[in-house]
Amino acid sequence: MSREDARILVVEDNDTLRSGIALALRESWSDVDEIATGTAAVERLQDPDVEPYDVVLSDLRLPGADGIAVLEAARTRDERCSVVLMTAYGSIETAVGAMRRGAYDFVQKPLDLDQIELRVARAVDHRRLLGEVSELRAKAKAHEAGEKVVGDSPALRAAIDLARRVAPTRSTVLVTGETGTGKELIAGLVHSASLRSEGPLVKVNCAALPETLLESELFGHERGAFTGADHQRVGRFEEASGGTLFLDEVGDTSPATQAKLLRVLQEQEFHRLGGSKILRTDARIVTATNQDLEGRVADGSFREDLYFRLNVIRIHLTPLRERPEDLVALAHDFLRRFSRDARRSFRGFDEAALTRLRMHHWPGNVRELHNTIERAVLMADGPWLRAEDLSLFAVGAGVRSREWRPEFPAEGVSLREVERELVLEALCRTGYVQKSAAELLGVSRRKLNYMIQRMGITHSAWRRNRDPNHTADGSQAPDTA
Repeated sequence: MSREDARILVVEDNDTLRSGIALALRESWSDVDEIATGTAAVERLQDPDVEPYDVVLSDLRLPGADGIAVLEAARTRDERCSVVLMTAYGSIETAVGAMRRGAYDFVQKPLDLDQIELRVARAVDHRRLLGEVSELRAKAKAHEAGEKVVGDSPALRAAIDLARRVAPTRSTVLVTGETGTGKELIAGLVHSASLRSEGPLVKVNCAALPETLLESELFGHERGAFTGADHQRVGRFEEASGGTLFLDEVGDTSPATQAKLLRVLQEQEFHRLGGSKILRTDARIVTATNQDLEGRVADGSFREDLYFRLNVIRIHLTPLRERPEDLVALAHDFLRRFSRDARRSFRGFDEAALTRLRMHHWPGNVRELHNTIERAVLMADGPWLRAEDLSLFAVGAGVRSREWRPEFPAEGVSLREVERELVLEALCRTGYVQKSAAELLGVSRRKLNYMIQRMGITHSAWRRNRDPNHTADGSQAPDTA
């Protein structure tokens, strides 16, 4: 922001003095507004449709709201706003009090217009420097937050880059993707890389609460608003003002809640349940869903106008099964973290374990991988994590039973060939660990061993087909057959 780009508001009830100050300031800055009362100034500063001011020059004593109220309104809207107060009744105590409340400077009447221009110029420079510092901090935090996201797949890097790019704006962000893909992590990145990073990041899971409780959670309630409301509650929109509000699973909200969310997004105002007082919020909204909102709009279960309000910036996270480049990197990262937390030492994954990780479908995405590695670290013995330490068979069986459907060609099928394909698929999914494959197929290990011999199936990782003391890469590893 250059000096010429600064927006300045002059608040003074004396028409002649206000016009003279504004005229003098317009010689250096073209965007100078005038207001005669404190009440009107507060309303202007709180109006979300009015661009924030860089400098506010206000009389301390005004009709309606005083200069301190103007100061608080300006700083609440943007804490980097430089406020200069004027008064003919100044004192050291008044000046100190105003500075403690966040005023940048304090001048006494009668005013010298040259001195006013100098003070305002300094205030503009101060505002510009604060903006540059905030941007540098946001870039540093964006880089730091992005580095914490493990993975180098093009899809993941594109999502991170988009999150960094839109973070400094006020635009609403919609993060989409299957459950467990890391939508909350992206929301945190948007917040930490924004100019609001010093403010709160407030999270609400919209699917975790019934409608009445969700509205109370979001908007708060007054005492007596409903049975059990024995005290006033501040809602999440109030708590997140000046920061970011993350609404997870926003697609699960009811039509009534959707209507109230739309009003907050449009007007940035709401009222608590059971209350009539209009409250305002300055929260930046980031939402997430694993649902097809376009489909929900088409069938009438999600408001179209709310969808367009939420879908200003869309960041999509692809499922883990479509990011094979990230799978092993994430697995090793989780192994390091959980080994450190559990105070255990592992050399890594053996080859059969890596094969099993790669072959699994990962319906629960990164969250499933996270839980799988955490469980394996706690339960495994020895220096290597083995395929049999990875409890994936139950999930794999569930996925298979939901997704697989038999297809019969006109000429019929060979039951023996179908049986062989199922055994091979089970072995492949489990990294050729016979114990796990047997559990996946719902047969005993002895029965599976008989089937393998009858079908002539073999694999280099099995003990009878390799040196029992070495893995495929020549390193020591436990037997996985």
